[in-house]
Amino acid sequence: MSDRTVSPTAVLRGVDPAWLSVPAGLFAAGAVLRFAPLAPDAARMLGITLFCIALWVGAPVKPWFTALIGIGLIGITFSTELALTGFQSPATWLVVVGILIGEAARQSGLADLVERLALSRMPAGVATDAVAAYRYLLVVLSFGSLALAVLIPSSLVRVLILAPILQSLGERFEERRAKIGIFLGPLFATFYGASGILTGSLANIIVTGLVESGGGPAITWTEWTLWLGPVMGIGRVALIVGITYLLYRPRDRDGVSAPDRGGSVSTTPRERRMLGFLLLGVAIWATDFLHGLHPLFGAVVVTLLAFAPRIGVVGADAVGDADFSILFFLGAIFAIAEGLRQTAFTDLAANRLLSTLPADPSLPLVLAVVVVAALALTLVMEGLAVASVLTPVLVSFASSAGVPLVPVAMIEAVALNAYFFPYQSAVLVAILGLDVVDSMELTKMASVCSLATLLLLVPIQIGLFALFF
Repeated sequence: MSDRTVSPTAVLRGVDPAWLSVPAGLFAAGAVLRFAPLAPDAARMLGITLFCIALWVGAPVKPWFTALIGIGLIGITFSTELALTGFQSPATWLVVVGILIGEAARQSGLADLVERLALSRMPAGVATDAVAAYRYLLVVLSFGSLALAVLIPSSLVRVLILAPILQSLGERFEERRAKIGIFLGPLFATFYGASGILTGSLANIIVTGLVESGGGPAITWTEWTLWLGPVMGIGRVALIVGITYLLYRPRDRDGVSAPDRGGSVSTTPRERRMLGFLLLGVAIWATDFLHGLHPLFGAVVVTLLAFAPRIGVVGADAVGDADFSILFFLGAIFAIAEGLRQTAFTDLAANRLLSTLPADPSLPLVLAVVVVAALALTLVMEGLAVASVLTPVLVSFASSAGVPLVPVAMIEAVALNAYFFPYQSAVLVAILGLDVVDSMELTKMASVCSLATLLLLVPIQIGLFALFF
């Protein structure tokens, strides 16, 4: 027998740190089952939730794989109906249909039109000045990216569509800082600015879906846009443009190559048809106060037209190019939320939250507490997982506290779109995976934009809610 001993450090040295989240998740679940002062069903549901969250944060496997584990555990522990409840939500299928719309927009060539229009309309006087050209492209592309958030209901899809265009435009600048600014500014505009558009952000869709499924009011597309669009849509993009200009504007005014000015920009029939289909979808969303249809149906109309034989812009084979793995992630999120509600955990958490506030709290105080709670949770779990845990609690809390639920849900969605680190969002992870910026640069940009939003825009938004509700 050998006298050699193997230290724990040596054993762990060859282990991927991500896999440490598995025993961490098991430990958290076991601690809840053993020590949490909860009813058995609530403890089991919370244990499953914490186990899934640990795997989503550590990411030893893909998020969809963890989601399937969670769905299976819920089905075995509780019921098949509860495990599959997420696949009945229209919010889940809105995201799925949005992925198809994004794929059709990409393959139709519509995205490339953004680059051609931006360059063709650049004034001759700024084309040879790197600072002026950077400022022009940053403003045009950022607000164009916000417009794209109105047309395509998936932040991740928009990022994947815009990224190669922004990389191409950034190559016109000699300085790396300008390349980074042209790349990050519009991507953050389409991601963060989407807070002001119901269908623009996955967090918005999930929060409104959970509010409605929890017995709260159905928040319409127009209602969301009217309340959040001016400050958290347009205002947030303007803020991002200012930050990106200050952080990354070029120093050498000669460090830019002027674009070829070949006259007017021509569009193909496919591009025009796809744009028409998208505008029709926006018209359906914007008139939901008349017909009362869920945004899913507007997205379905766009998808049917885009994939229809003869008049469509893509064939059925384009479906095979789309990634639908997020479907399982969404299914698990909604199942967890419903499980926490059915086991009365959300009522317990809401009462505990309510006990920390004074009697008859004011709406601004409640909204500030919601922002702090959401931000605190996003530091330890993925933002969409936060929505599954926090939203049902807030629905119960708002009812108990006697405050209107609509501003509570909206300010929660705003807070869930204030990220500081790449691990907090699948979209930021996707941006990092494009190998244009490193994690420190992305963290810096995300942190500055989020802090500016929280310090400047959130107080304005809370003030508007307090004035009108």
